[in-house]
Amino acid sequence: MKTNIYLNIITLVAMSLLISCNPKSEGTDAEVSEAKQVEDVSTAQEYAINTEQSVVNWIGSKPTGKHNGTIPISNGSIAIADDAIVGGSIDMNISEITNNDLADSPEMQAKLVGHLKSADFFDAENHPSANFTITSVEPYTSQDSVKVKKEFESEYKPASAKEHRVESPTHKITGNLTMRGKTLSVSFPANVKLTDGQIMAKAKFNIDRTLWGLQYGDEADVVDKAKDKFIYNTVNVGFEVVADAPAM
Repeated sequence: MKTNIYLNIITLVAMSLLISCNPKSEGTDAEVSEAKQVEDVSTAQEYAINTEQSVVNWIGSKPTGKHNGTIPISNGSIAIADDAIVGGSIDMNISEITNNDLADSPEMQAKLVGHLKSADFFDAENHPSANFTITSVEPYTSQDSVKVKKEFESEYKPASAKEHRVESPTHKITGNLTMRGKTLSVSFPANVKLTDGQIMAKAKFNIDRTLWGLQYGDEADVVDKAKDKFIYNTVNVGFEVVADAPAM
């Protein structure tokens, strides 16, 4: 009998360790897991990111309101082989993160942006940039549908994974996202168009910011979710990327 008890305890401990080591965030359309291996695409043709036409959008929520803004894309390229995306890397300038909804209140806007750059969130002084490196691109199928994460009910709860998503997804993109020095793999649906000499890609998805160490106002630490006492962990993310083929 004692042997069985010990075996049960060992099994429970092992299961706990496996769960704690897997950062997958269920309920968002960005599947999150450990970073994946990046394939060598040095022989592929590189399409340069058009930084003037490409941008990352974000929406953060709390029970009493929302904020939205952008993160500029500073550099990057998409690798093409046989008319298909086989890789790529996109650099984002965290030091230039912006806010849009407080444009009429410059003082409040500057305060919010400063807070986002601080160690409470992105820690831009030590981590001025973020990066997304593509590890695979696959055709999107109906099996890639998502389960909606249950959020604390409030007037301003984040848009769900099924509300905040790109129309007519064509591909499932997987890549390693690095923020604050933490790298995790994310997969999400995107609408990708390859035309003569140009790539256009759009996506909308949700991520759990705390998986990358953006812990300020973590809702998991709030016992009594009183108004304005926490910030939702779910962040609505979107991007629009345009990449141009090299001049012939």
